[in-house]
Amino acid sequence: MADRIVGQIVINRPVEEVFDFVADECNEPRYNPRMVRAERISAGPVGLGSRYHAETRSMGRTVGMDIQNTDYRRPCALGSTTHLAAMDIHGTLTFEPVPGGTLMKWVWDLYPKGAFKLMGPFAVRLGRRQEQAIWTDLKELLESSGPAPSAKAG
Repeated sequence: MADRIVGQIVINRPVEEVFDFVADECNEPRYNPRMVRAERISAGPVGLGSRYHAETRSMGRTVGMDIQNTDYRRPCALGSTTHLAAMDIHGTLTFEPVPGGTLMKWVWDLYPKGAFKLMGPFAVRLGRRQEQAIWTDLKELLESSGPAPSAKAG
């Protein structure tokens, strides 16, 4: 059985812009301070099946992960599977136009492995705080003054 993290945020930018920026995992280091790097390892444009390798910093060490887009319905839904040594994560982001911007919702199902299964409730509490902080940083980046940030990795 999975542990679940859910949340939502309103970003005052058009839905297509928010979707395109988030869909390219290479942009995540720009708004997630824990993400050390992210690179696309599959050919072709970002879309269904795109694969990435990323690294985050966690408890003083670097943790590698492989991510694949499992759903890509521009501009309304993006699904992914993330494989780490300690757990697998299956997630969905949805994007809805609302007055003044985009309502982005997330659902992450965590599947801890081995000894990490005992840490499920702790991981969910920590994950909720981290996800809210990550997406708040995205909101601040996308809403910052000036032209919209490019959907390309910077």
